[in-house]
Amino acid sequence: MKKLKKLNSAQVRRMYLDFFIQHGHKEMPSRSLVPVDDPTLLWINSGVATMKKYFDGKVVPDNPRMTSSQKSIRTNDIENVGKTARHHTMFEMLGNFSVGDYFKKEVIPWAWELLTSDEWFGFDPEKLYVTYYPKDHDAYNYWRAAGVPENHLIQNKDNFWDIGQGPSGPDTEIFYDRGQEMNNVAEDDPENYPGGENERYLEIWNIVFSQFNHTPEDTYEPLPHKNIDTGMGLERVVSIFENAPTNFETDLFMPLIKQTETFSQNKQYGQNAADDVQFKIIADHIRTITFAIGDGALPSNMGRGYVIRRLLRRAVVTGKKLGIDEPFLAKMVPTVGEIMKDYYPDVLENADYIASVIKSEEERFSTTLNGGLNLLNNVIDDAKQNGTNEIDGKTAFKLYDTYGFPIELTKEYASDEGLTVDQSGFEAAMTEQQNRARNARDIDNGMGVQTDVWTDFTEPSKYVGYHQLSVENAKIIGLTADGQHVQEADPQADDIEVIFDVTPFYAEMGGQVADTGDIIDNYGHQVGRVVDVQHAPHQQNLHRVKLTAPIKLGAKYRLVVDRIRHLKIEKNHTATHLLDQALRNVLGGHTQQAGSLVEEHYLRFDFNHFGQVTAEDLKAVEKMVNDQIWKEIPVTTVETDIDSAKEMGAIALFSDKYGDKVRVVKIGDYNTEFCGGDHVQNTNELGLFKIVSEAGVGAGIRRIEAVTGSDAFKFMQERTDLLDTVANELKVSQEKEVPHRVQELQTQLKDLEKDNANLQAKIAAQQASQVFDDVQDTKQGRLIAAELNVAGMGQLRQLADQWRAKGQSDFLVLATANGDKANLLVAVSDTKAKKVKAGDLIKAIAPAINGGGGGRPTLAQAGGKNPAGIKQALQQANDYLNQ
Repeated sequence: MKKLKKLNSAQVRRMYLDFFIQHGHKEMPSRSLVPVDDPTLLWINSGVATMKKYFDGKVVPDNPRMTSSQKSIRTNDIENVGKTARHHTMFEMLGNFSVGDYFKKEVIPWAWELLTSDEWFGFDPEKLYVTYYPKDHDAYNYWRAAGVPENHLIQNKDNFWDIGQGPSGPDTEIFYDRGQEMNNVAEDDPENYPGGENERYLEIWNIVFSQFNHTPEDTYEPLPHKNIDTGMGLERVVSIFENAPTNFETDLFMPLIKQTETFSQNKQYGQNAADDVQFKIIADHIRTITFAIGDGALPSNMGRGYVIRRLLRRAVVTGKKLGIDEPFLAKMVPTVGEIMKDYYPDVLENADYIASVIKSEEERFSTTLNGGLNLLNNVIDDAKQNGTNEIDGKTAFKLYDTYGFPIELTKEYASDEGLTVDQSGFEAAMTEQQNRARNARDIDNGMGVQTDVWTDFTEPSKYVGYHQLSVENAKIIGLTADGQHVQEADPQADDIEVIFDVTPFYAEMGGQVADTGDIIDNYGHQVGRVVDVQHAPHQQNLHRVKLTAPIKLGAKYRLVVDRIRHLKIEKNHTATHLLDQALRNVLGGHTQQAGSLVEEHYLRFDFNHFGQVTAEDLKAVEKMVNDQIWKEIPVTTVETDIDSAKEMGAIALFSDKYGDKVRVVKIGDYNTEFCGGDHVQNTNELGLFKIVSEAGVGAGIRRIEAVTGSDAFKFMQERTDLLDTVANELKVSQEKEVPHRVQELQTQLKDLEKDNANLQAKIAAQQASQVFDDVQDTKQGRLIAAELNVAGMGQLRQLADQWRAKGQSDFLVLATANGDKANLLVAVSDTKAKKVKAGDLIKAIAPAINGGGGGRPTLAQAGGKNPAGIKQALQQANDYLNQ
C-alpha cells in the first residue's frame, strides 16, 4: 500500500494547477465572488460560472484549455454548515476546462495520472473508485485503458449533468476510500458504497462531458463543439492529505477554530459535539464574510448583502453559545488573510477595511442582540410550559424587525429546542422590502444555448477608431441576415450583422457604448446605418446595421462614425478615469469601480463604498476632477503586457476582459488604468465636469451621474436660469441676496405658524371647556365623547393630556374632520385600562370612518377617509361601553 503524501492546502492547489499548465492549460485567476456582467447569479457559485461566455460560444478564449482554483459561494443550505463534515458557504473549486478542444480520450488519462502518479498526488489506486453514466461506454473504456480495475468502476444513472438550457452531458465521479474506520454507517449498510450516503467513500472530483445542447424545446442536440468541465473541491482533497476526519480539521479552518477558542469561555474544540458545531459555523462564516466584503459586497437587507448580514448575525449568535459576549469577528479577518495569503494576498492587503465593515455591522447587531435573545428564550420557555411546539409568526417578525434576527436564524434556534416557526404568519407581517430580502437566493440558471453562427469565423478585423473616425474601402468579410451567413443582404432582413476587415466603429466594452454612423457606397450614397457594435466570439467588431440598399459580401464601402457623438463619448470616458481616481483619493483606497456607463450626454459611475458620501466629499471630488481638467494634462496610451502594465501602477478593472496584451491609459501622474476605450488627447478637452446626482443603488454600491463639456454648461445654465426665476419671485435685485431673503421668509413663516398654533390651542381649549362638562354614564364608567373643530391629531392629544390631568371621566373619545380625512382618539384612565383597553375600543369604532388604528392600553388613535362616519363612531363608543 502506497504511503499518503503530506501536502497542505497551498501545495495541493498549486500542484493541481501546475499539472494542467504542463498539459497546455492557461491558468485563469480566481474571479470576484460578485458576478460581472451576469445578472443570473447572486454569487459566483462554481468554477464554470466564470467560464459561461466561453462554453455558450459568445466568446472564443485565447487558449481553449484553461484551469483555475475559483472561490465560490453557495447559500442554499446554510443551516447544515457545522452539522456535517463538508458543508460550506464558501469553498474553492479546482477545475480544468476544455472549450471545443480535448475530450474524454485525453481528460480521463490525465485525471488518473494526476491522482496516482508519484510526481503528483500519488494516491494509492486501490483507494480510488469511479462512477459513470451507464450509457457512456466511451468513458468506461477510457477508464479501463487508464488502469482502473473493473471492480472499481460503478454504473450510476445519476451521472448526467444538466442544469437547464445550454450545455449538458454525462459525467464521471471519482471517490477516495478513507476506510471503514472513517465511516458513519455500518459495514453492511446499503449506503456503504462509492456514491452512497456515507463518510467512507469521499467524492473528490467530478468530470463533466458537455456534448449536448439542452434546447428550449427540452431536447438534447449534439453540441457544435464538445467541452470538458471539471470540479474538485479543494477542502475535500486537503482533508485526505491531512488525514482529517472532516474538512474543518485542516489548515484551511483550524487556525480560525483555535482563535475562536481564545474568545470563548474555556471552550475547547473536540471536547463537546454541540460546541464543535458552533466552532465550525464561526470558522466557515468568517471566511465567507471576509472574502465577500473583500470583493465589494456589503451587508444590507437585500440580495447578496442580506446573505452577508445573515451569515454575520448567525456567527454572532453562535458565539453567544460559546460564551463570547463581545464583538470578535473583525479580529479574525487577519487570520483568514494569513491562511489564504498564498493565493489571495489581497485579503491581507484590505484587512483593515474588511475588518472595519465587519466591526460596524457586528456592533450594530450587538446592541439589540441580547434583547432579542431574551425575548426568544422567553417565548421558547412559554411554548414548552404551554405544550405548544410552534413560535407564532408575529413574534418571529418582531425578532426580525426589532432585533435584526433573520427568520432563518429564528427557525434554526427554535429547531434546536424542538420547535417550529409559523412561517405563513411571519410572511403576512412582512413588508414588501422585507419580502424581497427574505427571497434573496442563489439563481443558478443554466448557460445560454450554444450558437455557432460566428464561432468558426476567425478572419481578423482591425479597429482603427483610436486615430481615425472614417475608413475608405472597408471590405465586408462576414455577413449574416436573420442568423444565416449570406452573400447579399437587403433592407427587408430584420437582423443584419456585418464584419469589415477594418473599421472605425468602437464595439461596446468596458461601459463605453458603441459608435454609430453611416455605410456609404462608391457613389457616395448611404446604403446603411450602423446602430450597434458588439464583439464576435473571436473579438472582431460585429456591426448591427439597418439597410437602405442591398450590400454584398466582399464589396467595399466607406465607413463614417458620427463624429460629434463619438467626441462627447470620449470626454465622458476620460472623465470616468478622473472620477475614479478622485474617489480613491477622497474616500480611500478601498473604493473600487463596480460598473460604469459612458454615453453621449452623460456618464454613470458605480463604486463600492461603505456608508454615505457627504456633500463635502462630493465637492472635493468634483473640484479634484476639474483641477485636472484645468491643468491641461496630456492623456497618453500604450499597449504592453499585463506584468509591465502592473509595474506602471495601472489599475485593473474587471480583469477577466483583458488578454495577454493590454492597453494602458495614462493621465499624467494622476491616474493610470487598463482600458480599451476611447479617450481625449488632453484633459482640457473636457472643459467642465459637473456631478448631477449621487445615491445608493444597492448593498454598498453608490452611483454618481455626471456631465462634461457642453452638457455640463447646459446643466449649469439651467440652474442659473432657475436661480434667476427665484430671485425675481423673491423680488431681490441680485442672486447673492436670495439665501438671506429665503431665511427672512422662513423666520416669518415660523412666527406665523407659532401664532396659528397658539390660536388653535385657544380655540381647542374653549371647545374643551364645554366638551369636558358633558359627561355620560355607561356600564363601564363615565364617558366624554365629542367631535371638535381642531387642526388634527396633535391637538386631540393635547386635549387628552388636559383631560387626564383633571380626571374628569374614565373614558375620552374625541374626533375631528379636516377635508376628506377623519381622526379619532381614545383615552382611558389608568384604573379602567386594566379592564377596557384603548386599543380595543379604537379598533371597534374606527371602521365607521373607514380607518384603522391602535396604541397603548391608555391611549390609541385612528385615521380614516370618511368624516361623515364620525357621529356613528361616537355612538358606537357609547354602545361598546354599555355592553
